[in-house]
This record gives sequence, C-alpha cells and structure tokens, in this order.
Amino acid sequence: MKYEFEGEYAQAPYNDLLAIYASSFADNFSLPAVTDYSTGKTLTYGAFAQRIARLHLFFEATGVKPGDKIALLGKNNPTWVVTFMATISYGAVIVPILSDFTPADATHIINHSDAVMLFASDSLWNELRLDDFPELRCVVSIDQRKVVAENPKAFHWLGKGNRTYSSVVRGLTRRFRKCYPNGFSASDIHYPKIDGSKTAVINYTSGTTGFSKGVMLSLDNLRGNVVFGIRSRLHYQGSRALSFLPLAHAYGCAFDMLVPLAVGTHITLFGRIPSPALLVKAMNQVKPSLIICVPLILEKIYRNMIVPLISKPSLRWVLAVPLLDKALYAMIRSKLVEAFGGAFEEVIVGGAALNPEVEDFLHKIHFPFTVGYGMTECGPLISYTPWRRFVPTSAGRTLSNIMEAKILRDETLPLAEGEMPQGEIMVRGLNVMQGYYKNPDATEAVLEEDGWLHTGDMGSVADPHGRTIYIRGRYKTMILSANGQNIYPEEIEAKLSNMPYVNECLVVDRDGHLYALVYPDPDSTENMSPQELAENMEANRKDLNSMLAPYERIEGIEIQPVEFEKTPKRSIRRFLYK
Repeated sequence: MKYEFEGEYAQAPYNDLLAIYASSFADNFSLPAVTDYSTGKTLTYGAFAQRIARLHLFFEATGVKPGDKIALLGKNNPTWVVTFMATISYGAVIVPILSDFTPADATHIINHSDAVMLFASDSLWNELRLDDFPELRCVVSIDQRKVVAENPKAFHWLGKGNRTYSSVVRGLTRRFRKCYPNGFSASDIHYPKIDGSKTAVINYTSGTTGFSKGVMLSLDNLRGNVVFGIRSRLHYQGSRALSFLPLAHAYGCAFDMLVPLAVGTHITLFGRIPSPALLVKAMNQVKPSLIICVPLILEKIYRNMIVPLISKPSLRWVLAVPLLDKALYAMIRSKLVEAFGGAFEEVIVGGAALNPEVEDFLHKIHFPFTVGYGMTECGPLISYTPWRRFVPTSAGRTLSNIMEAKILRDETLPLAEGEMPQGEIMVRGLNVMQGYYKNPDATEAVLEEDGWLHTGDMGSVADPHGRTIYIRGRYKTMILSANGQNIYPEEIEAKLSNMPYVNECLVVDRDGHLYALVYPDPDSTENMSPQELAENMEANRKDLNSMLAPYERIEGIEIQPVEFEKTPKRSIRRFLYK
C-alpha cells in the first residue's frame, strides 16, 4: 500500500528530498557543513556540494547507472558522508555497512547487495580480498580518496578513452573544469528528479537472531524522517551537531546526517570509540545544539558520575529532606547539562530501551531528555515527543501525519477494566520500508498487504488519540510462565544491571525456571575471590527477587567468564544463550 504526504508535506519544498538538499547546499554555500573532529578539517556546504559533483562525474565515467548498488564500509568521516549523499543524489543505491561487521559478514553483504563499487576505509579493506567479489568493478579508499583495487574484467564499464579506474580518478580535475569552466557555484547545484518510490538505501540489520537482512528504504522513506526533523526544528541553520553514532546505522544516519544537511547544520564527525570521557571533552568543545545518543551513553554517565555522588553517606540524608533534595537535584542537573556542552535543547535517546532507574532519576532532576522509538525498517523513526511533553516510561507519540500504530493482541484473553490492551506493536505509514532485499519470505512475514509492519516489540498504545507507545519487550524474547503470565526478561535485566558488580546480564528460561547469566564488572570485582563474588551475586538475587512478582523470580545467578557475544550494533546475541 502506497502512502502519500498530506497538506503541506505534499507541497514544495517538502515533496522532493533531493530538491531539499540542492536548496540547502546552495542557501548555505559558505557555511561549515562537515568537520572531522580528529583532524579539524572542515568542508563548507559549497565544498561539500563540489565533492558530490566530482563523484557524480566519476560515476558517469565508470558506467554507474541509476539503481546500481554502491557499498560503503568505514568509520564516520567526511568522505563517508560525501559518498552517501553523492550516491543517492545520482540515483544509485547506497549500501552502508557497519564497520563492526566481521570480514565474513561484510563480504556477504557486498555480494548479496550486488554492489558494483566499494568505498572503504583502508584498515577494513585490508581485511578483505578482491577475488571474493566477482561483481565489484573497483574499490575506492575513503581515507586517501583514490582507487586502491580494480577488477580488470570490469574495464568494459569504463567510459571512452579510459583504460583503468585509476585513470578516471586522475582525469577528474580535467573533466570537472570542462563541466564548470567558470568555477563551481551555488547556481550549479542541481539534482535529478527521481521518483520517491525508488530504493535509495539498503541497510543491513544485525539482529540478535544470527543473520542479517537488507532493509530497502526509498527516497520517500528517508523524506518522511527528514521532513519531520525539519518541521520539528530538531536541527536548524547554524545549529551544531556532534555525530558519534555510526552513520551506517539508520538512527545516526537520519538525525546526525540527513536532517542536519537538509537545514544547514554544522556537523562534527567524532570517528572514535565514544567513551564517556572522550565524549564529554568533545561536547564541551563542539557545544552541540541537539544530542542524539543511545541509552548506554546516559547509563554509563549515570553509573560513573551520579551514583557515586548520591551514594555518599554525607549526601543521603540531604535526599531525605524536602527542599534540600531539590537543591541537590538542581546541582546534579547543572553538572550534567554542563558535561553535555551546556548549549543543547534536549537529548534524544533511541536505539534501545533506557534503563528505568536511570530514566526515573533523569526525570526527577528535570534533565532535558526524551525517548524515541524506531527501527531500521522505518528509516528509523516511529515515535517521538519533545522533552517538555515527554511521558516517562513511554517511547513518545507516533509521528503526526506520517506514522500510525496499533496493537495486535489475542482477543480471546480477558481484559480487566481500565487495563490497556497489550500485544505486538504494529505500525504503518510513510516511513515503513519497501521490504527486505532479495528476501520475499522475510518480507511477507513482517509486512502485511495493507501496509502494517510487525515490529516484533510487545507493548501498548495509549492516550485519547491512541498515539503514545509503551514498550514492554521483544516478542521473540517473551517468556510464558507455567501459569500463563507473560514475562519480559528485559524488564528484569534492567533492574539487575543496576545492582553492584553487574556489568551486563541476560535472563533465560530453563525448564520453567528463570536464571540470570551475569558478566561481572571487571573493575569492581578485580580483587574479589570466586566465593566473595558468588556471595555478592546471591545477595543481588535476593534483592532482585524482592522487587519482582512471584512468577518473575530468579532461581539462580550464573557467572559468565567473558562478555556476551554482540551484534555489530552492540546488542547481545540472545539466541546463543538459550
């Protein structure tokens, strides 16, 4: 089922994604567009658009046609961003690959996507072999901006007079001057009119089920996210963004790159591992206007910065005294705001569930944060509410005029008076993907003929208009107790992960009994004997069970000697621990 924008969303300037970017690049020609945090080098919007124009000439000279697939593998850097935008504005299809994928997974994705070119960072390309990619014509380094490997069998795709792909690169300056004899200016920025239903991105998931699927997102899917970001003023001309999430992930791609570039934001690319200490330093230098992050960032700062403070005996009594507790909370809020650069409107948390204890504390101190909900299959946004109207424990409200949600529940089960119906969350709207690339069975399993998408998340949809989403856990991880109660292990894990000596954990079902697998915090347990560790974990188990319903209680805790295996997006591969 095809969806259309309504009202102003169907009119210019919001009815053509590529026209939005052409206008933005021209209007903000002299403003800074992208800065590499590591080198400090900056591209203005004019220079950025010029790099795109050069890449279009390269595609044309090497026989790339609209609809061809271009794979992109590397950490965030300016060339990564240029390659992404040049590909979709040419009419080709970009295949962004998370740099954390294994070489075997990356090889599979490049081949499965039918990519004809690969743009990659040197370190990641060095782990691959050209012989494993029979359809690749050449490999371009996003570090050196030159061809580093080429397939002689594919030279027939080259334009007239070109012998190799490297020779095309060497001749780009001459080609560029011929096309733009008076120099490149704002008036030269034009992109083709492309049907919004055309696929623009194939984004491969890295789910916990052990295999990846290529999510096909159209220009209109991207437009739904971008136009919402523009209309909500998440970013605006002259605002500042610090991009530290992987841009190959739909969340970072949409709101640290696509929306900012559409309005004239200055993006600083933080291409390092985002440890809290390094991020705090970068935020105080960049002073971002909006912060896009995953729960892990806030949770680590909460554990490392806040918990030690409020646990001091000298401060515990303060929290028990009215007015004094508010003064302490105000002080903590001020320190947190300062740590995040002090110039932001709000922090948007997404990508996973925020720990309830952390969420409750942040709400209590009036920290400006909100929690959104999305998935790669929606490119990614489904719901969001500005922090001043955010309802704690919710995942925001479905995007007005763009997305809608409903609950798929077992109608045979009784519903108590006043109880919100619970079941699988279904969503429909402009952001919903076209399907999984070359995988009709997987597409049919999640996408109904009338456009409703099975999210796989369990929860409820509330408020008078049925738009506020509450998430309980994943459908595939829900455990049915012997007495028929639904148990969501994520809720138990959230409580256990906040207890002493716990780094990460999983709750599993074994013959009708629940057990917790725990990887201890290496810093706090370094000098602890195995017996002491076992005793402390048993104390945790008893404290945990006192907070749970009888059918949710944990029979025992098993210590894991190493970290749980993760997906490239840092989710635990649950299927390995059933």
